[in-house]
Parts: sequence; C-alpha cells; structure tokens
Amino acid sequence: MPYLNREESQARLGRVRELLAAKDLDLALVYYDEFNIGNGWYLTGWCPQFESGAVLVPRSGEPLILGGPESEPFAKLDSAITETRNFPVFMVPDEEYPNATIIDFSQLFAELNAGLGSVRRVGMVGAGRMPADCYKQIVDGFTGVELVDITSDYVQLRFSKSPWEREQIRAAFQLADFAYDAMKEATKPGVSEIQIAAAGEYAVRSRGASGFGFSTIVGSGKRSDGVVPTASSKILENGEMVMVGISPKVAGYAGVVGDSLPVSGGYTESQQACINHLKEAFRLTKAQLVPGKTGREIDAPARAYFTEHGLSQYLVCPFVHTIGLHEAESPFFGPQSDDVLAPGMMICIDVSFFGHPEFHGVRIETGYEIGEEGAIPLSPKMDAFLLSN
Repeated sequence: MPYLNREESQARLGRVRELLAAKDLDLALVYYDEFNIGNGWYLTGWCPQFESGAVLVPRSGEPLILGGPESEPFAKLDSAITETRNFPVFMVPDEEYPNATIIDFSQLFAELNAGLGSVRRVGMVGAGRMPADCYKQIVDGFTGVELVDITSDYVQLRFSKSPWEREQIRAAFQLADFAYDAMKEATKPGVSEIQIAAAGEYAVRSRGASGFGFSTIVGSGKRSDGVVPTASSKILENGEMVMVGISPKVAGYAGVVGDSLPVSGGYTESQQACINHLKEAFRLTKAQLVPGKTGREIDAPARAYFTEHGLSQYLVCPFVHTIGLHEAESPFFGPQSDDVLAPGMMICIDVSFFGHPEFHGVRIETGYEIGEEGAIPLSPKMDAFLLSN
C-alpha cells in the first residue's frame, strides 16, 4: 500500500513538469538509493532495498521507475509510480535474474524517442551522488543528449512542506515523545546503550513507526564525542551523561528528539551548568525563528553565546536545519547561509557541542513548524522542557 496518496503524487509530478517546461527540458532523471532516498521518495513514497535506481519524469507522458528486478515487485506494490524498467547498473552486482527483462540505456533512449519524440535535453537530479559507471552508461546510452544539472532547483521544491507532509511530521514527533519517555526510563547504571535504543525503538515501532531517520543515537561517557554514535554494548556508569537521539518516521517523514541524560538520575552541579548553557543557546535560537530571517541571522546569537562561554571550539554542527524525508535536509541555516526561513518549513533546533574535556558530547533537539507568526512546537512537551530552567 503506497504511503504517498494520489493527490500528493500528482501535485509533485506537476511541479517537476513545470520545472522542466521552465528549463526547456524533455525529461528529468532523479537518482536515488538507500542512502540518498529523499529525491526519489518525494515522487514515489518508496525506496528499494539492496538496489538503487532513478525516477524518470517526462515533460508529458507517464513516469517510470528505473531500477533492478529484485525490487520491481516491491515497487509495483508500494510505489506511487508502478511502471518499471530494469538495468544492470542498478542491480546487486553479480546476481542473476534469468526471468527478468533487463535493458540498457540505449534501449531506453530508443523507447523514449519513439514515445515522446526527439529527446534533446535531460534534467539530472542527484548526478553527483551517482556511481561513476552509472553516469557513464547514461551518457553513452543517451547519444547526443544535453544533460543539465537541476538538483538545486528540484531540491527547493521540497523546502516548504504541504499540509499532508506537515501532518506526517507532526505524527512522527508525537512518536518521538513516546520514545523519549521510554529511553529516559531505561537510563540507569548497569544497562547497555543497546538496551536504551531498544526501549525507544520498541516504543515507536509498536505504535506504527514506518522506519527511522537515522540509526538510534546512544553514546555514554566518552562515546558521546562521536557526534552521532550508534548504540553499543557499553554499560552505563554512575556519574556519566548519556546522549540520546531517535528519529521515528511516519509514512517516510521524520520526527526527532535529542537530549543528554544523567545516568544516575540527577545532574551534578557542573553537568547542570552545561545543560543550562545548551538551553540558553536553544532559547536564543528559537527567538530567531521569524519568517524572513536568513541562516546567518538565525545562527549568530547562539554562536556568540558559545564564544562568550568558551564553548565555540567544540562546535561541530550549526543550530538549525530542516526536517522532512530526512531527519536533516536542506536548507541548513548555518553561519554562512543566506537561505530564508519561510512559512511551511518544518525545522529543528539542534544545539550541541563535542570533544569537551569534561562533558564530552552533548545535544538537545526538537522541532517546529514555521507559521506566518513564527515557530509552532511540533512537540509542545519537549519545547516546554528545553525552554525550562
């Protein structure tokens, strides 16, 4: 059953076709794989397992999924686009599928020319993420065609979320609240990081999560220096803090929560001072979430605060990013960003630092919908908690 409903699918295909018309392009070729799912999922509500692929959207006519035969039945069941073609370059290397129909890009090019007329200009999305051999086969197969990179224009179609998208993200943040409670309850001396991750993952999977935006983060003590450490068998010890983060998905859209918890149940005086610094930077950043502000403006107050308190040398990540099909996706509102915050965006405030000699790595994170008047909490519970003293 497709996650993406027909109305959303047709609206998105329509926006891509408008882009093709504006750029005088005959079709778009949108690359994706399991590590770069967003651009393909935006049109299909689906991603293959084991194989990679592309979505082909003609300026007029029906779209196709280009992929491999192992995921072809899966696509026909769950993708919003169900017409498929199979190519060796998207398949599992050395695997054999004797009953599948497998073609190359010259055969596809001949089919497109016969069905669409002369194909002259093709818009490429995500070509920079393609394996070199895949790109070469497209160039060789599409003889005489001009390939035009439209990745930036395409990705901007995803910046502002539709009402349906915002509904899925809100639901994902509700699941994140359940995960947070479960992970906090599991945090105590003698348990492993994996046990904490399992508690959070069970809390959301049992309530309908469709997947995760990243592998669950659990890093205790020095392991929290890893920025995004996945849970290990390390046992939590008294006096440590443990950094947790989890990103449940609903219909492919991510929510998230992040915090740094005291293993002993209460912070030491110095740990509390550390958390207070994070929360003050969080408050300063939230005050900047005003439509029309640029990334530079949004980032500056918390960055100045960290500098004032001798923490800037431990900064790795900017404080604000968009959330959607990926837990962190464009635009990223960092210190050099001229991207503009706008209504309809769904964003996260993610305040963190890493490599500190005493506190190691710490993070707090939750999300907001940007409305006409400013930021609307996606988790009122975490918003209130992270703004509290």
